[in-house]
Amino acid sequence: MSKEILIEKKTGETQVAIIDNGKLDDFFIEVERHQSILGNIYKGRVESILPSINGAFVNIGQERNGFLYLTDAVNPLVESEVSGPRRILNKLLHRSKQQKNRRQKPPPLQLKQGQDILVQVVKDPFSSKGARLTTHISLAGRFIVYMPYDRHFGVSRKIDNTQERQRLKEVLKGFDFIKSGGFIVRTVSFEQSKKDLDREARFLYRIWQQIQKLSEKKQAPALIYKEYDLIWKIIRDYFTEKIGSLTIDSHTDYLKIRKFVQNLIGKKEVEKIHYYKGQKDLFGLKNVSRELEKIFNPKVVLKSGAYVVIEPTEGLIVVDVNSGKFKTRASPEEAAFMVNMEAAKEIARQLRLRDLGGIIVIDFIDMSSEMHKRKVLEVLKVELSRDSAKSEVNRISPLGLVEMTRARTGKTLEAMTFSTCPYCDGRGKVKAE
Repeated sequence: MSKEILIEKKTGETQVAIIDNGKLDDFFIEVERHQSILGNIYKGRVESILPSINGAFVNIGQERNGFLYLTDAVNPLVESEVSGPRRILNKLLHRSKQQKNRRQKPPPLQLKQGQDILVQVVKDPFSSKGARLTTHISLAGRFIVYMPYDRHFGVSRKIDNTQERQRLKEVLKGFDFIKSGGFIVRTVSFEQSKKDLDREARFLYRIWQQIQKLSEKKQAPALIYKEYDLIWKIIRDYFTEKIGSLTIDSHTDYLKIRKFVQNLIGKKEVEKIHYYKGQKDLFGLKNVSRELEKIFNPKVVLKSGAYVVIEPTEGLIVVDVNSGKFKTRASPEEAAFMVNMEAAKEIARQLRLRDLGGIIVIDFIDMSSEMHKRKVLEVLKVELSRDSAKSEVNRISPLGLVEMTRARTGKTLEAMTFSTCPYCDGRGKVKAE
């Protein structure tokens, strides 16, 4: 059974579920009251500079000023610094293997208070913090990413076919209509025609030219470019050849998606798109609603009877693995290993479904075998590699703890769906009389 995408539209809310072999594999939600500004480009004004924390606060017209690390503020490339991507790419291709993946960084931008600056949101506002900003602007298409201020040219590491990587690099050489900047070829570009890649590169470059013109006209703070909404991001990033079908319960969006896919991908892929007009909720029909209820529960029961407890705190996410009702005749060491192997897969899935990020500490059941520890870590890393969010995992400590991080770009699923209880102030307990 191939993957399928389900899109359910409700009043003020859009939910997207990706199903893999009948199991909920990924989940996304967009709520009108929590409008994401991730990916938006603003003409901002520097309000204050704090060298002590290596950052600056930039007014982008939001409730709170955005935060820009000084190391993320770079000078835009000028015409004299670049004579076209073909020359740059040829130079890159002749470098040593160690240097090939390194990026050339322009000199740091010397910010001044009151200065206007073009910035992009890389992390939504969270709690009392404003949006995280960068001047490393990027425009993502389906096949490639254009970076106007970056001289890096590269191919996704997930494309490991040597001949295909070389072919895609040759395609990049043909982008001589670009005056400056760089490109990254995305994984979905594998075996994609030069014509389609060239067309998208020109499309992204035209968007950038429009952004430049608009930024010259508008006064800071001002929105210059708004990122696509959730449905279009899903089509762009997830509607690949691995997807067998896409079903949506909104006829208006169904027609828009068909037109969008026909223009972006091709007529053949339009056949995968279906409109659902049944009386029962789409998620209820596909048993997604039951799975969604579980991801709001701190306790996740595994098939073996063991369970995992996931508790977000102010500073980190705590994950505890317990044997629960798991039974076996194996030794305690083997039993711990079996539970941890099952838990590692589910933990990675739950982090993805709940969109949890930051510092995460996992308390696996104690194991004495170094081989078992390595295998559990390998499974965890493999499952995390399926995640679009970047993560970093440290080895299992002597106490059986794994410290890891997962990139967080916006509000967590729980934060968008629930509000703090007015009776217990979020403690989950009410004082007994």
